[in-house]
Amino acid sequence: MKNRKIAGLLALVSILVVSLFTACYSPSPLYGTWSDNIGNSIVFNTDGTYTAKLKQGGGGEITHQGSYTVIENVIVFQKSAGQINSEWDIRGQMMYLTWTDSGNTVALTLYHVAK
Repeated sequence: MKNRKIAGLLALVSILVVSLFTACYSPSPLYGTWSDNIGNSIVFNTDGTYTAKLKQGGGGEITHQGSYTVIENVIVFQKSAGQINSEWDIRGQMMYLTWTDSGNTVALTLYHVAK
């Protein structure tokens, strides 16, 4: 009888611990595709990788890909030739991000694309 009470108590504690950990999880608001009306886009994957397509002044497009990490309001994009540190802010379904690479700065206003 005593063993059954202990087993029941352990089961209850286990359920509470699992519930606590699963209730605290919240996915990153960055996950998914962000784009604007002129063809700039960034895709943030759940595995910490990204693909960014940015329009160039002459009508061309440059693609970056690699990994990213988020430290408060800064995203660090790792790419094949170094890294880009960018401040970001999300208001509603819009992301404001400044992309600075090789001396070129692009202020992006991207919209979250629903799947």
